[in-house]
Amino acid sequence: MSEITLQIDGREVAARKGMTVLEAAKKAGISIPTLCHHEKLEPYGGCRLCTVEVEERGRTKMVAACLYPVEKDLVVKTRTEKVDRIRKMILELLLAHAPDAFELQDLALEYGADRDRFEKESSFCLHCGLCVRYCAEVKKKNAIGFINCGTRREISFIPEIASKECWNCKECFPLCPTEALQAAFVLTKALVFPSPLSELKG
Repeated sequence: MSEITLQIDGREVAARKGMTVLEAAKKAGISIPTLCHHEKLEPYGGCRLCTVEVEERGRTKMVAACLYPVEKDLVVKTRTEKVDRIRKMILELLLAHAPDAFELQDLALEYGADRDRFEKESSFCLHCGLCVRYCAEVKKKNAIGFINCGTRREISFIPEIASKECWNCKECFPLCPTEALQAAFVLTKALVFPSPLSELKG
């Protein structure tokens, strides 16, 4: 692929056509926060923490760096007052779901986010989709998926598949930025996975 040059935070950065702004920034050693991105997975744009400001043909707009393709002479700013304000708001919303998540705590400190700004929700899931996408795209098992819609959206293991595939896998566990995945697995295990005692009785 042909190489192009863009500007990120005042630096000239070389990138390949087809790369995203996030990939170009990472290649140049420029940090952009994200919770839903993984190198092995297709870009998702779920958390929006990677929002950056881009200027193209004299027009400025806010975009998700993990989805936005690089262009020649594109001007990208990863830290502006508006960018920081957006990230702070996103973090405060996420903290309402998972106030004790270490990744969120570190980012909240950096962006001055208030973990108590919004009323706490009963879910620990941030809807990053890492577990769902990893199981589908990498493992090709589809043992976990989303259920419900909107604010009630949650992750759930598919019992019929999980009972066969997940017991000796758990590769998705380290991807979860909270404890929602582990909690969902424990619940599914209790409901459908046979315990050693029940196997002996059977």
